[in-house]
Amino acid sequence: MGRQYYIAANWKMNMLKGESVELAQGLVKALKDGKNKYMIAPSFTSLDAVAQVIKGSNILLGAQNMCTEEKGAYTGEVSVHMLKDLGVQVVILGHSERRHIYGEDNEMINKKVKLALAEGLEVDLCIGETLEEREAGKADAVCEEQTRKGLAGVSKADMAKVTLAYEPVWAIGTGKTATPEDAQAVHAAVRKVIADMYDQATADAVIIQYGGSMKPANCQELLNQKDIDGGLIGGAGLKVETFEPICKTY
Repeated sequence: MGRQYYIAANWKMNMLKGESVELAQGLVKALKDGKNKYMIAPSFTSLDAVAQVIKGSNILLGAQNMCTEEKGAYTGEVSVHMLKDLGVQVVILGHSERRHIYGEDNEMINKKVKLALAEGLEVDLCIGETLEEREAGKADAVCEEQTRKGLAGVSKADMAKVTLAYEPVWAIGTGKTATPEDAQAVHAAVRKVIADMYDQATADAVIIQYGGSMKPANCQELLNQKDIDGGLIGGAGLKVETFEPICKTY
């Protein structure tokens, strides 16, 4: 395959600083001999403390969001410079919760993507369709639009710092499940979009994670799929005993 598996934990709005530090310490120990690429994204208030714990380890420090602007009168926002100042290396952008709860659109997300890349951060760009969109047969079209608009103006060279994460929003909390085959079909379609936007080599190199409730019980079946290169993990990323097995599947 040539692509490295990339397993990331998005801790969302969970755990206070002490708990975050404890989990980070456990993961540093558990993953020290791991062969894959790893990232954890604590809450903003725990970034500084977690940064100290994972410094020098094989785990990258991620943030869950950032502002479109670099500084100024943007109450409640966190800038790219503030993140870098704390040692953040990766930022998750366009997460379905940001899109659907907070109304972030493709244009806003694209602005953040370009700013993060310009400042030397890696980007984990999330895409994915809702149940309504999927049932209308628009899954590929929605993911294509989010990919094209999210990456508008991003150079081929900068694509080396971009990871995509497919979230089947339709399968999150709806009682419906995305099969490994469902996921693979979208991943393959997205890779085709990247080939069309850039070239085949860029498409072959880009890591596309699966962001739909990956856990120890289903990770092997998902990671066996040709175009699934890792996971952006929520719930299973909150405990060493559920995150470590996923990280060590391959």
